[in-house]
Amino acid sequence: MKRLLVTGGAGFIGANFVRYALEHSDAVVTVLDKLTYAGHRASLPLAEHPNRLRLVEADIADRDAVDTVLNESEADVVVNFAAESHVDRSIDDPGPFITTNVVGTYVLLEATRQAWRAGGRPGSERRFVHVSTDEVYGSLGQTGYFEETTPYAPNSPYSASKAGADHLARAYHETYGLPTIITNCSNNYGPYQFPEKLIPLMVLNALEGKRLPIYGDGANVRDWLYVHDHCTGIWRAIEAGVPGGKYNLGGDSERTNLEVVEGICRHLERVRPAAGNPAMVRGGYTSYHDLMEFVSDRPGHDRRYAIDASKAKAELGWQPRHDFDSGLAATIEWFLSHRAWCRTVQGETTARTRLGLGSSEEVKA
Repeated sequence: MKRLLVTGGAGFIGANFVRYALEHSDAVVTVLDKLTYAGHRASLPLAEHPNRLRLVEADIADRDAVDTVLNESEADVVVNFAAESHVDRSIDDPGPFITTNVVGTYVLLEATRQAWRAGGRPGSERRFVHVSTDEVYGSLGQTGYFEETTPYAPNSPYSASKAGADHLARAYHETYGLPTIITNCSNNYGPYQFPEKLIPLMVLNALEGKRLPIYGDGANVRDWLYVHDHCTGIWRAIEAGVPGGKYNLGGDSERTNLEVVEGICRHLERVRPAAGNPAMVRGGYTSYHDLMEFVSDRPGHDRRYAIDASKAKAELGWQPRHDFDSGLAATIEWFLSHRAWCRTVQGETTARTRLGLGSSEEVKA
């Protein structure tokens, strides 16, 4: 029986991973989460698994709290999802990204190293999986793919903070022998995603007859990975990943942002026609496409990301199971049937309002 400590486990990807681990193993899971604006109890099946799931509200940058939860959980697997992750927010205020993503990862690595060194339990099955992003690699041109050996070239405060965390995780293996594994994923989408991210933002705005803002010319390309496929990749990294290893996890689904928004509009028209949506009728709109508008681009907006996941496929036996169209349809259906969850997690936050309007020109003012 695995004992897992999942940091950031009440966030989007973390909560999906916790659900996957509980459904596909007999693991006992402790979630450590600060429960910021993007982390919510409502995303976790606490009532369904009272004996196998525990939530501890704490900050991974708090060493005393991390020491306590490591000792109490006796975790032999640590999966680090805890991160500030929204690029626009990092443009407005980089500080929390450095504190959580860099300092917090250091605290977690150091606390885990000390706990496992003093624990006295067999260590051959221990793993520290650090979950990261393809954004650390920077921006691609029209061709090529990110590989595990691609040099880091982060372009936003968010991606720079994740790059720093990746380097720490690697260094702790090289220096101390901590069995770290790094995974770098492409853009995730699916259930429980906080509504400020592209797909849920567009779905919820469309349902409410609000504008669908598309940055720049809409031609920025991302490789989209359904969150359940990402979770299976992380689980395979725990089971079969080599300590010190690094694995790229991508969905083989490149789309421009414009294509994504157009796909959302088409699917909504099938399942919730604009003509029958009171918000659309009140606004005088006859089609969800009428809501689309181009807005000023994000500063430093990377043009294209694309993942080469061949190493994970070969060494972990992992494959994404969802193509983008089926994954998008499932995601839209989930948000349509979980409006109460959306209302709960948005609360009084700035979700679904434009952030990250800073400009490189401001330093010249």
